[in-house]
Amino acid sequence: MTESSIRLCFFIGSIIIFGLCEAFWPRRTIKTPRYHRWTKNYTFVILSSVIIRFVLPISATTAALIATEQDFGLFNWLTIPYPIQIILGIILLDLLIYTQHLIFHAIPILWRIHQVHHIDESIDSSTALRFHPLEFILSALIKLSFVLLIGIPWIAVICFEIILNSMAIFNHANLKLPLKLDALLRILFVTPDMHRIHHSTHQAEYHSNFGFNLSIWDKLFKTYTANPKESHESMPIGQPDFSNLERNTLWRLMLLPFKRK
Repeated sequence: MTESSIRLCFFIGSIIIFGLCEAFWPRRTIKTPRYHRWTKNYTFVILSSVIIRFVLPISATTAALIATEQDFGLFNWLTIPYPIQIILGIILLDLLIYTQHLIFHAIPILWRIHQVHHIDESIDSSTALRFHPLEFILSALIKLSFVLLIGIPWIAVICFEIILNSMAIFNHANLKLPLKLDALLRILFVTPDMHRIHHSTHQAEYHSNFGFNLSIWDKLFKTYTANPKESHESMPIGQPDFSNLERNTLWRLMLLPFKRK
Protein backbone atom coordinates (compact mmCIF):
# COMPACT_ATOMS: atom_id res chain seq x y z
CA MET A 1 0.00 0.00 0.00
CA THR A 2 1.15 3.54 -0.72
CA GLU A 3 1.44 6.29 1.88
CA SER A 4 -1.67 8.00 0.50
CA SER A 5 -3.78 4.83 0.65
CA ILE A 6 -2.64 4.06 4.21
CA ARG A 7 -3.52 7.59 5.36
CA LEU A 8 -6.85 7.44 3.51
CA CYS A 9 -7.75 4.16 5.23
CA PHE A 10 -7.06 5.63 8.68
CA PHE A 11 -8.94 8.81 7.74
CA ILE A 12 -12.07 6.99 6.55
CA GLY A 13 -11.83 4.56 9.46
CA SER A 14 -11.69 7.44 11.96
CA ILE A 15 -14.66 9.17 10.33
CA ILE A 16 -16.73 5.97 10.52
CA ILE A 17 -15.68 4.95 14.05
CA PHE A 18 -16.04 8.34 15.73
CA GLY A 19 -19.12 9.15 13.64
CA LEU A 20 -20.81 6.02 15.00
CA CYS A 21 -19.60 6.75 18.54
CA GLU A 22 -21.06 10.26 18.55
CA ALA A 23 -24.32 8.92 17.11
CA PHE A 24 -24.70 6.43 19.97
CA TRP A 25 -23.20 8.54 22.78
CA PRO A 26 -23.79 12.22 21.92
CA ARG A 27 -22.55 14.94 24.29
CA ARG A 28 -24.89 17.64 23.00
CA THR A 29 -28.15 17.83 21.09
CA ILE A 30 -27.27 19.26 17.69
CA LYS A 31 -30.11 21.51 16.56
CA THR A 32 -28.62 22.85 13.32
CA PRO A 33 -29.40 20.81 10.17
CA ARG A 34 -26.68 18.20 9.68
CA TYR A 35 -27.10 18.05 5.91
CA HIS A 36 -26.12 21.70 5.34
CA ARG A 37 -23.20 21.56 7.79
CA TRP A 38 -21.85 18.26 6.54
CA THR A 39 -22.15 19.35 2.91
CA LYS A 40 -20.01 22.43 3.62
CA ASN A 41 -17.51 20.61 5.81
CA TYR A 42 -16.91 17.73 3.40
CA THR A 43 -16.77 20.12 0.44
CA PHE A 44 -14.03 22.09 2.21
CA VAL A 45 -11.82 19.04 2.72
CA ILE A 46 -12.34 17.77 -0.84
CA LEU A 47 -11.62 21.20 -2.37
CA SER A 48 -8.56 21.70 -0.18
CA SER A 49 -7.18 18.25 -0.99
CA VAL A 50 -7.52 18.87 -4.73
CA ILE A 51 -6.11 22.43 -4.64
CA ILE A 52 -3.07 21.52 -2.56
CA ARG A 53 -2.00 18.87 -5.10
CA PHE A 54 -1.73 21.58 -7.75
CA VAL A 55 -0.19 24.27 -5.53
CA LEU A 56 2.48 22.27 -3.68
CA PRO A 57 4.81 20.02 -5.68
CA ILE A 58 5.97 18.01 -2.65
CA SER A 59 4.49 16.75 0.60
CA ALA A 60 6.00 16.69 4.09
CA THR A 61 6.88 13.01 3.58
CA THR A 62 8.74 13.84 0.36
CA ALA A 63 10.53 16.65 2.20
CA ALA A 64 11.63 14.11 4.82
CA LEU A 65 13.01 11.78 2.15
CA ILE A 66 14.88 14.68 0.50
CA ALA A 67 16.39 15.68 3.86
CA THR A 68 17.62 12.10 4.40
CA GLU A 69 19.03 11.75 0.87
CA GLN A 70 20.81 15.12 1.04
CA ASP A 71 21.93 14.62 4.65
CA PHE A 72 20.16 17.87 5.51
CA GLY A 73 18.52 18.99 8.76
CA LEU A 74 19.35 19.01 12.45
CA PHE A 75 18.71 15.30 13.06
CA ASN A 76 21.00 14.37 10.17
CA TRP A 77 23.80 16.57 11.51
CA LEU A 78 23.63 15.18 15.04
CA THR A 79 24.33 11.65 16.21
CA ILE A 80 20.85 10.66 17.39
CA PRO A 81 19.66 7.02 17.32
CA TYR A 82 17.00 6.51 14.66
CA PRO A 83 14.23 5.37 17.07
CA ILE A 84 14.82 8.53 19.14
CA GLN A 85 14.60 10.61 15.96
CA ILE A 86 11.17 9.12 15.24
CA ILE A 87 9.83 9.80 18.75
CA LEU A 88 11.31 13.31 18.90
CA GLY A 89 10.06 14.02 15.39
CA ILE A 90 6.46 13.20 16.30
CA ILE A 91 6.64 15.26 19.51
CA LEU A 92 8.21 18.26 17.75
CA LEU A 93 5.60 18.15 14.97
CA ASP A 94 2.91 18.10 17.65
CA LEU A 95 4.45 21.20 19.23
CA LEU A 96 4.66 22.81 15.79
CA ILE A 97 0.92 22.38 15.18
CA TYR A 98 0.14 23.79 18.65
CA THR A 99 2.34 26.83 17.92
CA GLN A 100 0.88 27.30 14.46
CA HIS A 101 -2.64 27.15 15.88
CA LEU A 102 -1.75 29.76 18.49
CA ILE A 103 -0.30 32.08 15.82
CA PHE A 104 -3.38 31.69 13.61
CA HIS A 105 -5.43 33.03 16.52
CA ALA A 106 -2.99 35.87 17.32
CA ILE A 107 -2.46 37.44 13.87
CA PRO A 108 -5.63 39.11 12.45
CA ILE A 109 -5.23 38.07 8.79
CA LEU A 110 -4.48 34.48 9.78
CA TRP A 111 -7.40 34.53 12.20
CA ARG A 112 -9.71 35.51 9.32
CA ILE A 113 -8.56 32.40 7.48
CA HIS A 114 -8.84 30.14 10.52
CA GLN A 115 -12.17 31.65 11.56
CA VAL A 116 -13.85 29.61 8.82
CA HIS A 117 -13.23 26.59 11.04
CA HIS A 118 -14.76 28.29 14.08
CA ILE A 119 -17.89 29.54 12.32
CA ASP A 120 -19.35 26.03 12.29
CA GLU A 121 -22.65 26.40 14.14
CA SER A 122 -22.24 23.07 15.94
CA ILE A 123 -19.31 20.78 16.55
CA ASP A 124 -18.98 17.14 15.58
CA SER A 125 -16.48 14.91 13.79
CA SER A 126 -17.13 16.69 10.46
CA THR A 127 -15.88 19.98 11.95
CA ALA A 128 -12.37 18.50 11.88
CA LEU A 129 -12.54 18.68 8.06
CA ARG A 130 -13.68 22.30 7.85
CA PHE A 131 -10.62 24.40 6.99
CA HIS A 132 -10.19 27.04 4.33
CA PRO A 133 -7.93 25.92 1.44
CA LEU A 134 -5.53 28.75 2.31
CA GLU A 135 -5.07 27.27 5.77
CA PHE A 136 -4.41 23.84 4.25
CA ILE A 137 -1.73 25.35 2.01
CA LEU A 138 -0.08 27.45 4.72
CA SER A 139 -0.12 24.56 7.17
CA ALA A 140 1.46 22.23 4.60
CA LEU A 141 4.17 24.79 3.79
CA ILE A 142 5.00 25.30 7.46
CA LYS A 143 5.08 21.56 8.07
CA LEU A 144 7.30 20.59 5.14
CA SER A 145 9.70 23.48 5.87
CA PHE A 146 9.97 22.33 9.48
CA VAL A 147 10.52 18.72 8.41
CA LEU A 148 13.37 19.82 6.13
CA LEU A 149 15.05 22.03 8.74
CA ILE A 150 14.88 19.42 11.49
CA GLY A 151 15.50 16.43 9.21
CA ILE A 152 12.59 14.45 10.64
CA PRO A 153 12.49 10.81 9.40
CA TRP A 154 9.80 9.99 6.84
CA ILE A 155 8.29 7.27 9.05
CA ALA A 156 7.78 9.86 11.82
CA VAL A 157 6.02 12.16 9.35
CA ILE A 158 3.65 9.41 8.18
CA CYS A 159 2.87 8.38 11.76
CA PHE A 160 2.28 12.00 12.71
CA GLU A 161 -0.06 12.63 9.77
CA ILE A 162 -2.14 9.60 10.77
CA ILE A 163 -2.21 10.79 14.40
CA LEU A 164 -3.09 14.34 13.27
CA ASN A 165 -6.08 13.21 11.22
CA SER A 166 -7.37 10.63 13.68
CA MET A 167 -7.00 12.81 16.79
CA ALA A 168 -8.55 15.84 15.08
CA ILE A 169 -11.63 13.79 14.20
CA PHE A 170 -11.73 12.30 17.72
CA ASN A 171 -11.46 15.58 19.64
CA HIS A 172 -14.05 17.32 17.44
CA ALA A 173 -16.52 14.47 17.89
CA ASN A 174 -19.79 15.18 19.69
CA LEU A 175 -18.89 12.31 21.98
CA LYS A 176 -19.72 11.92 25.66
CA LEU A 177 -16.93 10.16 27.53
CA PRO A 178 -17.29 9.03 31.15
CA LEU A 179 -15.90 11.82 33.35
CA LYS A 180 -13.24 9.59 34.91
CA LEU A 181 -12.06 8.40 31.50
CA ASP A 182 -11.97 11.99 30.22
CA ALA A 183 -9.89 13.08 33.23
CA LEU A 184 -7.51 10.14 32.77
CA LEU A 185 -7.02 10.73 29.03
CA ARG A 186 -6.67 14.48 29.52
CA ILE A 187 -3.51 14.00 31.59
CA LEU A 188 -1.69 13.50 28.30
CA PHE A 189 -4.16 13.82 25.42
CA VAL A 190 -6.75 16.28 24.14
CA THR A 191 -10.30 14.98 24.64
CA PRO A 192 -13.57 16.07 22.98
CA ASP A 193 -14.63 17.96 26.12
CA MET A 194 -11.31 19.79 26.27
CA HIS A 195 -11.34 20.81 22.61
CA ARG A 196 -15.04 21.70 22.56
CA ILE A 197 -14.23 24.63 24.86
CA HIS A 198 -12.00 25.96 22.07
CA HIS A 199 -15.14 26.27 19.90
CA SER A 200 -17.10 28.31 22.45
CA THR A 201 -18.39 31.74 21.43
CA HIS A 202 -16.67 33.25 24.50
CA GLN A 203 -13.39 34.86 23.43
CA ALA A 204 -11.38 33.77 26.47
CA GLU A 205 -12.42 30.18 25.77
CA TYR A 206 -11.90 30.03 22.00
CA HIS A 207 -8.46 31.58 22.52
CA SER A 208 -7.45 28.62 24.69
CA ASN A 209 -6.92 24.84 24.36
CA PHE A 210 -4.91 25.00 21.12
CA GLY A 211 -3.53 21.46 21.27
CA PHE A 212 -4.92 18.75 19.02
CA ASN A 213 -3.13 15.64 20.31
CA LEU A 214 -0.98 16.17 23.41
CA SER A 215 -2.59 18.27 26.14
CA ILE A 216 0.77 19.09 27.75
CA TRP A 217 1.43 22.15 25.56
CA ASP A 218 -1.64 24.04 26.74
CA LYS A 219 -0.81 23.25 30.35
CA LEU A 220 2.86 24.12 29.91
CA PHE A 221 2.26 27.42 28.13
CA LYS A 222 -0.73 28.52 30.26
CA THR A 223 -3.34 28.33 27.49
CA TYR A 224 -5.37 25.59 29.18
CA THR A 225 -9.03 25.97 30.15
CA ALA A 226 -10.33 23.00 32.11
CA ASN A 227 -14.06 23.73 32.02
CA PRO A 228 -16.37 26.12 30.15
CA LYS A 229 -18.24 28.93 31.91
CA GLU A 230 -21.46 27.21 30.92
CA SER A 231 -22.14 23.49 30.80
CA HIS A 232 -20.99 21.49 27.80
CA GLU A 233 -24.63 20.86 26.90
CA SER A 234 -25.61 24.55 26.88
CA MET A 235 -22.31 26.19 25.86
CA PRO A 236 -22.85 28.29 22.69
CA ILE A 237 -20.74 27.16 19.73
CA GLY A 238 -19.45 29.22 16.80
CA GLN A 239 -18.72 32.91 16.27
CA PRO A 240 -21.14 35.64 17.45
CA ASP A 241 -20.74 37.71 14.26
CA PHE A 242 -21.67 34.74 12.08
CA SER A 243 -24.78 33.35 13.76
CA ASN A 244 -27.03 33.75 10.70
CA LEU A 245 -27.04 30.22 9.30
CA GLU A 246 -28.55 31.21 5.96
CA ARG A 247 -25.74 33.72 5.31
CA ASN A 248 -22.96 31.25 6.10
CA THR A 249 -22.88 29.82 2.61
CA LEU A 250 -19.88 27.94 1.25
CA TRP A 251 -19.11 30.79 -1.16
CA ARG A 252 -19.27 33.43 1.59
CA LEU A 253 -16.95 31.38 3.80
CA MET A 254 -14.49 30.91 0.93
CA LEU A 255 -14.35 34.69 0.44
CA LEU A 256 -14.18 35.54 4.16
CA PRO A 257 -10.35 35.92 4.38
CA PHE A 258 -10.41 38.47 1.55
CA LYS A 259 -13.08 40.71 3.04
CA ARG A 260 -12.57 43.62 5.37
CA LYS A 261 -14.00 43.12 8.80
